[in-house]
Amino acid sequence: MKEIESKRGMKVIGVILIVYAILVAPHEGEFWPFSIYPMFSQAGNPWTRAMILDVTDYNEEEIWQQRTIDNFIGDPVSVRSYGVDAIDFANFVSKTSNWTQERREALRSMFGLNTFNEKKWLVVKAKGHLAGQDSVAVDIIPWVLLTDEGTELNPNINPSEYMEVDKP
Repeated sequence: MKEIESKRGMKVIGVILIVYAILVAPHEGEFWPFSIYPMFSQAGNPWTRAMILDVTDYNEEEIWQQRTIDNFIGDPVSVRSYGVDAIDFANFVSKTSNWTQERREALRSMFGLNTFNEKKWLVVKAKGHLAGQDSVAVDIIPWVLLTDEGTELNPNINPSEYMEVDKP
C-alpha cells in the first residue's frame, strides 16, 4: 500500500514539474502571473517618457539639438509642483500622435499658467533602450517649446513623427 502511495506521490510531483517546465522554461524564467507588471513583462524593451526643462538661458540653436541623458541642457521642472501628475503628463506627451495646435495649447494650459513670465520651457521625450548587455542609453529629444508667445514644435523633427496621416 505504501508503495502505491509512493508511486502516486512521485507521479504528482512529476506532473507538477512538467507543468512548471512548460509554463516557465520557454519564457526564460518569467511566470505568467508576473507578466501584468511591466517591470517583469517589458524589461529590456525600449521606453519613452517625457519631462520639461527650463531652457530660458539657452539660444534656439542649442534648444533644438538632440542630446543624451549625460549632456542635456536646462533645469528639470517639477510638474507635481504645478498640480500635474507626472504619469499623466508623460502619457500625454509620449502617446499623442497628432500634435495639432489644440494639443500643443492643451499641453501649455496643463500647468495653469497664463504667462510664462519670459521663461522658455522645453518639453522633451526621453527615449531609453538597452545598449549592450548591461547598460541603458537615453536620448533626450526636444519636442515642444512653451513660451509667452505660444508653442513651437521642434523644426528638426520629420512631420510624419508628430502628425498622423489619414489612411484611405
